[in-house]
Amino acid sequence: MSEQNTYHKFAPNVFVAKCPQTHEKGETIVLTTKYGKEHDCIVFNRVYADNEGYYYSIVRADGYNCQERAKAKAERLQGWASNAEKRSKAYYEASQEGKDFLSLGEPIKIGHHSEKRHRALIERNWNRMGKSVAESKKVAEYEQRADYWESKSTEINLSMPESIEYYEFRLEEAKELHAYLKENPAKRPHSMSLQYANKAVKEAEANLKLANRLWA
Repeated sequence: MSEQNTYHKFAPNVFVAKCPQTHEKGETIVLTTKYGKEHDCIVFNRVYADNEGYYYSIVRADGYNCQERAKAKAERLQGWASNAEKRSKAYYEASQEGKDFLSLGEPIKIGHHSEKRHRALIERNWNRMGKSVAESKKVAEYEQRADYWESKSTEINLSMPESIEYYEFRLEEAKELHAYLKENPAKRPHSMSLQYANKAVKEAEANLKLANRLWA
């Protein structure tokens, strides 16, 4: 057995503690990541054991969870979007160099001493405008990703003790819909509605069973 307590993937979104020794519920233990970082974690339930160790559901002692992770990602992406917006604006403003002269529509005077400066000015502004557009696209991309992670910041999944109450509600909701569609065939949106509703019940039951195993 490893001498360290480490993280072990148990289910989608769920990592448990893999420990060489037994622990009690409520005990604080130190878990080491594959990158060597250490986290103080609180033990909940022993999920199972094998010849490699004992496996416990845990939460971070500092309260960091998937919701906090999502919030941090959203904030970081918003910061990137803000910086990209500043760069886009700066490039746009720089692309206005000599705009009064260029607005006159003066043709490039071939062979004149001003030809080189004229061409260089147009090229500089063209490149700056291209960079402004590129940064503007980054803003849209970062904001879209930030919105996604912001939506995840209130999500509850099996990695959280709150998942018991959450899946109890989801199961009751799924059962009610299944019963309603079963009793009212005319209200089914399509031919597979009842089967899908039954599948949702089974999935909610499985998730609630797993939530109880992890956190009850």
